[in-house]
Amino acid sequence: MDQGLRGDVQVERILVYSFLQNCHNCDFSEELDSLRSQVMVSPPKNVPSDACDDGELQTDGNRSGRFQIDEPGSVVDEDVFQRIGAQLAMIGDQVAREIHPRVVNDLVQQFVNENLSKEEIMRHLSNTVEGLVRTVPLEIEREKAMLVLAMVLARTVANKMPSLLYRVFNTTVNYINNNLHNYVVNLGQH
Repeated sequence: MDQGLRGDVQVERILVYSFLQNCHNCDFSEELDSLRSQVMVSPPKNVPSDACDDGELQTDGNRSGRFQIDEPGSVVDEDVFQRIGAQLAMIGDQVAREIHPRVVNDLVQQFVNENLSKEEIMRHLSNTVEGLVRTVPLEIEREKAMLVLAMVLARTVANKMPSLLYRVFNTTVNYINNNLHNYVVNLGQH
């Protein structure tokens, strides 16, 4: 993972990981398993352990899956974002059929191109999501559509080229954090 990411990116990591984990017939399960230990951690590395620790020791020896985000006193349950990711994956299964293969192939080429910076790739992902929001008929609120589309694109690109999973995952997490963080946090509070 990028060491410079803020602790509040953890909710996006959990959400995207859960979404990808709930993919049926995906070719990147081995890569996803190796990503798990980097994603599903409680607490985030750059948040003081006392900010996340409620003192509860789990049967596997780890602390409970709760951590603090943004402001003091705001604690999030990891399981909530895992469930949300799984629910969004079901919506994503329906949405994936609406995305033209050419759109995915173009995005794969962006991720393969190692000459592009992280910012350029994220900008391309953002433009692709924006274009799909306008062209794919989704009867859900705009933020949810953007969230689902970004994760569907990540899943589809990773399925097409499993070796890109790590790069796709990080780009998607950062895209969601930059554009939809408040929306994602609010999802977890309902």
